Amino acid sequence: MTTGKLISLLASLCFLVLNTIQAQDADILLIKKRVVEDVMAQRTQDANIARMIEQMNEDGSFKGINYEDLSRTAGFPHRFHTSNLLAMSIAYKSPESKYHNDKKLKGQIEKSLRYWTKHDFIGDNWHDNQISTPTHLGDLLLVIGDELPKDLVDQLLPIVGRAHMNASGARPSGDRIVIAGILAKNLLFQGKYEEFDQIIQIIAGEVKFSTGERGMQHDYSFHHRVDRVNNTSSYGYGKYANAFGDWSYYVSGTRYKFAQERINQLVDYYLDGIYKQMVYGIYDDVSVKNRSITQKSTFAPRGTREIERLLAGTDHRRAELEEIIRLRKGESKPSASFAKFFWQTEHFVIQRPCYYTTVRMFSTRNRNMEEPYNGPGKPTHHRADGTNYLMMKGDEYHNIWPVYNWQRISGTTIVQKPQLPPPTEIQKEGRTDFVGAVTDGMIGAVVFDFKSPHDPLEAKKSWFFFDEEYVCLGTHIRSKSDYEVVTTVNQALMRSDVKVFQGGKVQPMPRGNRNLTDVKWVHHDNVGYIFPEPASVGLSNQTETGRWSDITDQKNVSKELVSEDVFSLWFNHGKKPVNASYSYMVVPCVSEETLRQTAADNRSVRILANTDKIQAVTHTRAGITQAVFYQAGSLDLGNGRKIRLDSPGLVMLKTKNDRITEITVADPLRKLNSVNLWVEGRYEGQSGEYRTLSSGDETLFVINLPQGVYAGKSTHVRLN
Repeated sequence: MTTGKLISLLASLCFLVLNTIQAQDADILLIKKRVVEDVMAQRTQDANIARMIEQMNEDGSFKGINYEDLSRTAGFPHRFHTSNLLAMSIAYKSPESKYHNDKKLKGQIEKSLRYWTKHDFIGDNWHDNQISTPTHLGDLLLVIGDELPKDLVDQLLPIVGRAHMNASGARPSGDRIVIAGILAKNLLFQGKYEEFDQIIQIIAGEVKFSTGERGMQHDYSFHHRVDRVNNTSSYGYGKYANAFGDWSYYVSGTRYKFAQERINQLVDYYLDGIYKQMVYGIYDDVSVKNRSITQKSTFAPRGTREIERLLAGTDHRRAELEEIIRLRKGESKPSASFAKFFWQTEHFVIQRPCYYTTVRMFSTRNRNMEEPYNGPGKPTHHRADGTNYLMMKGDEYHNIWPVYNWQRISGTTIVQKPQLPPPTEIQKEGRTDFVGAVTDGMIGAVVFDFKSPHDPLEAKKSWFFFDEEYVCLGTHIRSKSDYEVVTTVNQALMRSDVKVFQGGKVQPMPRGNRNLTDVKWVHHDNVGYIFPEPASVGLSNQTETGRWSDITDQKNVSKELVSEDVFSLWFNHGKKPVNASYSYMVVPCVSEETLRQTAADNRSVRILANTDKIQAVTHTRAGITQAVFYQAGSLDLGNGRKIRLDSPGLVMLKTKNDRITEITVADPLRKLNSVNLWVEGRYEGQSGEYRTLSSGDETLFVINLPQGVYAGKSTHVRLN
C-alpha cells in the first residue's frame, strides 16, 4: 500500500470514528434533554415555593418535619425536605417562575442541601434510602447541579449513589427498573456514558415473562414478591410498566433504543394485564389493591402520558391504546365487553359497558394477601376470601374503609369474630388447590373450594357470570367456631333509597339495621339482588363511623371521626353451621321497574345443582350452562339431557336448537392433560384441541388442557 493510500485510509477511519463519537454524543444529549424536560415538568406553583421558603429554618431544615423519627411506620417525613428542594430548584431554572435565577433562592437551596449532607438521614425502610432520597436529589442534580459548589456535589453523589444495581431493593421486578433508572440519571449527570450503556441494557431486559418468580406472569398479572400475591396495580403499574415506558421514550430514536418486541410486549401487558384489572381501564379497581387500600385516596381517571409514550414507539394495538386515551379524557364511554381469568393469580374479571366486577381468591399456589409492610393494611385478613366487588361508576367503595366492616367483605363467607387477629397474622398460605375459572373470553364460571387459613371454616363457593347478571352459590358451609358465620352479598356506599320485595309486595326500607324474612329481591343504586327462593337476610342502610387511624399502624394519620352512609346485605348462617348454603343473583344496571318485571322468573336463570358434588346454573334464554364438578359425576340438564365428566373440573356449554355449539373446560387442580366430557347426542370432529368418540347416542369429547405456565387456563372449542 502506498503512503498516499495509507494516509487516505487513516483519514477515513478518523472521520468514521469522529462521526460515531459525535453521533453518540448527540444521542446522549437528546436523552439527557428528555429526562430534564420530564423533571422540569414537575414545576410547582410559585405560591407553594413561597410557603416552602417561609417554612425553612435558619439552619436549612424545614418546620413541620420530625427529623428524629426514622421508623418504618413514620413514613419518612424527611422526604418532604428533599422534594421541597427539588421543587425549589425547578422554580429556579424555570423562565416562567418569578424565582428564575433568583440568587437568594439558590443560596437557600445550597444551605438546605448542606443541612441534609451534614445529617445524611437514613430511614429504617430501605425504600427511603435507595429510591426516595436518590430520586429527589438525583433529579435536583440534573436540574441545578452544574451551578452548585463542587464540594457540595461531591457530598451529594454518594447519597444518590445508594441507588445501584447491588442494592437490596434492586431485585428483579418493578424496583429493579426504578433503581436502574435513578442510576442511569446519575450517570448522565456525571457523564459516565459507558456505564450508562450497561444500565440501559439492564432496563431493556426487564420486560419479560418471569412466571413463578418476581415480575410479569404469563397471564399478564404481576407478582412483586415470591408470595405470588397480585401486585399488578401497584408495583406492576407505576414501578414496572411506567418506569420502563419512560425509559423507552427517553432512548427512542437513538442508538440506545429498546427492541421493538420488548415495547410490544409492554403494550400487551398494559392492555391484557393492567387495564383489564381497572374499571373500564380508567379507574383503580379496589379488588386488586392490597395494603394501600387503607390509605385515603382521590377518585379520578388515570392519566394518558404512559399511553402517549407507548404510541411514540410502536403501532402495536394502536386502536386499543387510543381508545383508552379517549376513555380517560372523557371523550368516549365504555364499550368493551370481556371476561378474563388470571390463572397465575387466582383473579377473575368480567366487564360490560355498564359494569365491572371481579372475584379475588387464593390457593395452595399463592398466598392470600400482601403483608402490612410499614403499617397500612392492618384489617385486610379476609380480602381474598372470594371477594366480589361490583362497580358501575367506579367509586362505589371510594374511601369507605374507615367505616367498613372488615368481616363483612362483599362476596365473602367469614366467621364473625369479636375482633380480627393482629396484622402479623394477615398473610397465610392457601389450603386448597381446587380454585379456578372457566371462560371463553366473554363469560365464565368461577370456583373456590374455600378453606379458611384463619378460622375453622370451609365452604364451596362458585360464581356464574352471564351477560347481564351473575349467580352466586355457596354450600357445604361448615364451621366449628362458637361465632356466627356470615356471607356478605355486598357492602358499599349507600347511594339511593333501598327497596325490598318482601311477602309479595314492594316496600322502601327506612334507615336502620334489621333481619328480614321472605325476601325475593332487594334494589339499591341500580343493582338488583334476586333470591331464587325467598330468603332470610340481614340488611343495613345507615350511617357508619370510624377513623383512618383505626385501620393502619402508620403514624401521622388522621384520628378524626369519619361518617359515611353504608348499604350492606348478608346471609347469617348461625353458629357452627354443618351444611349451610346460599344462592343469589346480582343484576347490575337495572331499574327498579325492570327488576320487578324480570325477577318473577329469575330472569330465565335456573339453578341446576348446589351440592358439595356439583354446582351448576343454566341460562335458558341464552342457551348457556355452566357447571362446577368437585368430583367426577353427571349433571341433569333437564328435558332428559345429561352430561358426564370423568374428573373434577369446570364445564361451560353453549347450545342452539338443543345442539351444543361451543364447549369450554378448565382444570382448577391443574393436574390433568385432558378432560373427558360425555354428552348426549352424536357429534363428530377433531382438532388440535379435541377429538370425539361416539358410543350409541352419546359422544365423548376428549379435550386437551393447557400445560406448563398455562395450566389453569381454559380450552375453548367451537363445534362445526
